[in-house]
Amino acid sequence: MPSPFRAASTPSLLAVSIGLALLSPTFAAQAEPEETMVVDSSATPNVADDKQDYSVKTTTAGTKMLMIQRDIPQSVSIISKQRMQDQQLNSLGDVLSNTTGITTNMSDSERSLYYSRGFLIDNYMVDGIPTFFESRWNLGDALSDTALFERVEVVRGATGLMTGTGNPSAAINMVRKHADSRTPTGDISVEYGSWNKQRYVADLSTPLTSDGRIRGRMVAGYQHNDSWLDRYTSEKKFFYGVLDADLTDATRFSVGYEYQQIDVDSPTWGGLPRWYTDGGSTHFDRSRSTAPDWAYNDKTFKKVFATLNHRFDNNWEVTLNGTHSETELDSRQMYLDALVDRSTGNLVSPYGPSYPVVGGTGYNTGKRKVDALDLFASGNYELFGRQHQLMVGTSYSKQNNRYLNAWANVSAEEVGNVWNGTAHFPETDWGPMDVAQDDTIHIKSAYTSTRISLADPLYLILGARYTKWSIDGLTQHMEQNRTTPYAGLVYDINDNWSTYASYTSIFQPQSYRDINGKYLSPTTGENYELGVKSDWMNSRLTTSLAVFRIEQDNVAQTTNQIIPGTTETAYRSVNGTVSKGVELEVNGALTDNWQMTFGATRYLAEDGDDKAINPELPRTSLKLFTSYRLPALQALTVGGGVNWQNGTYQDVATPDGTWRAKQGSYALVDLFARYQVNKNLSLQANLNNLFDEAYDTSVSRSVVYGAPRNFSVTANYRF
Repeated sequence: MPSPFRAASTPSLLAVSIGLALLSPTFAAQAEPEETMVVDSSATPNVADDKQDYSVKTTTAGTKMLMIQRDIPQSVSIISKQRMQDQQLNSLGDVLSNTTGITTNMSDSERSLYYSRGFLIDNYMVDGIPTFFESRWNLGDALSDTALFERVEVVRGATGLMTGTGNPSAAINMVRKHADSRTPTGDISVEYGSWNKQRYVADLSTPLTSDGRIRGRMVAGYQHNDSWLDRYTSEKKFFYGVLDADLTDATRFSVGYEYQQIDVDSPTWGGLPRWYTDGGSTHFDRSRSTAPDWAYNDKTFKKVFATLNHRFDNNWEVTLNGTHSETELDSRQMYLDALVDRSTGNLVSPYGPSYPVVGGTGYNTGKRKVDALDLFASGNYELFGRQHQLMVGTSYSKQNNRYLNAWANVSAEEVGNVWNGTAHFPETDWGPMDVAQDDTIHIKSAYTSTRISLADPLYLILGARYTKWSIDGLTQHMEQNRTTPYAGLVYDINDNWSTYASYTSIFQPQSYRDINGKYLSPTTGENYELGVKSDWMNSRLTTSLAVFRIEQDNVAQTTNQIIPGTTETAYRSVNGTVSKGVELEVNGALTDNWQMTFGATRYLAEDGDDKAINPELPRTSLKLFTSYRLPALQALTVGGGVNWQNGTYQDVATPDGTWRAKQGSYALVDLFARYQVNKNLSLQANLNNLFDEAYDTSVSRSVVYGAPRNFSVTANYRF
């Protein structure tokens, strides 16, 4: 059996894997008859190959060197196109909420934050190029529509080798679809669901020259839906176009454009008041919204990208990626932060008489612009009679963040009885807007990694990334330089099992400021991981078990105070933070008819005083989703899943002392079924939150309920 190293280092394997995922069922059946189950029924597709697997055989995640997952000395989850289709994961946020080791925290109807191992995920990459994410200005990175992507890759823990900077949580990489088919193919879907959801998506590919050397692909979609929240309406439009050209047999060029527009009417800003003034819990209907009817939140995403790849005769290849993206925000909303007087139903400021307002109205606009280039080369080299891999590269990015806002305080008298609602609260007569943030971040990096074959079963991965990071803000300039080392050791126990150990350092410059308005020092630390991995059936099924320990200093924690002269929350640095835990994942094909993803996570995260960090996040979570094609009726696939998490809490300061917000453990159960009417047409039904579980996604001084039971039906036509 060929070694995993030789299999993973063959450049053509990536092209083959992508090609198989994109080819039509008929062509795939002709190309791989040895892996195809032929059933004598015109209504049954050819369904026994790995195109329908939940696993993905090879990836560059973690090291930027092409490998099977078993060879990567870090926890990696890959969510395939088939998994996203089965579970109807239509947005990146849907994907993350169902990924091993990732938890979701919702501030309101529009702002979602995602965490791993106790820390905020702040690196969102597209085709390996990162965008730095700020929680203060949540521009909806997780709203990206998955119709544009072939798969989503998640590397948990510190990812300094890939990104240079970032929290030791996870890095999310969205891999775009490309025009790889040399014959016309298409996929058209229509979906209808709860709360008047309508969704239409067309994905079309075609060669543009007779020899197929130039190919085009277009993905276009429209979605409109209401919500379980009163008055809420969302409209999404998206378009993606890409041209792929084989300039020569060894050179490929891609250029594309991506556009997404999301307009929301009557979104919430913050949640429902959690407590009465006497400390008792309020009980609002899940449909209750604090949003007035004039509120809106609109976002627009525009991205242009290009890639040039050349493969040399010596099995080396060089890749140049470039992108320009612009994200715009325009919103007018109302925010309430108050207790409720049980006898009158009126709001009372949680900060007491010295702070009599119970909220405010805000008019926010902003734009984030990112320009980035990434150049790297990878290939094999021979040393001491053994074959090794090497990757070397450099990158540059410039990110400008400019935000304007206007704010007006809202008093308890203006709101009146909260049970009567705020739908008709009058819109503010907006005055001039102030510049809330205007800064530019420059990141220059040089990086390298190598995979050294020490012996047939033993491989050493060494790497480092030098990062020069600087920010020019309204009032100050800060610059930080750091080299981030990376080391991993992988030992092949046998043909199916490997064990590994890895280490990397942590470097995260911060845009948080203290009570005096000064930027906090960068977060620094160490990330350690030990694990066991396996793969089966030529990597169609993968498993991993990892234990990790993360040590950090200068971790930002909120003070719940406002920086004087601003509306910005002040933070403080905490030293001695430690997160440690264990993660398990099983993903892929158990049989030709049975696909499954199962993930389990348990961790503890505490600061130097043994106080829990972010206790509103679950310390234990289990996530399962599976699909099964009935052998006796292969046109029918059924499945479902469950996401369970333990109870969470957060201590909140009030005038009467510290009160604890709590959410008990809960499980969300989903079901789905798909029937293949004929080789082109399929019908699918999904039912989410089967038992209509009521749960809080915020666990703070306010309550943000998750989605009640809901359904969708989808018709999909492929040709």
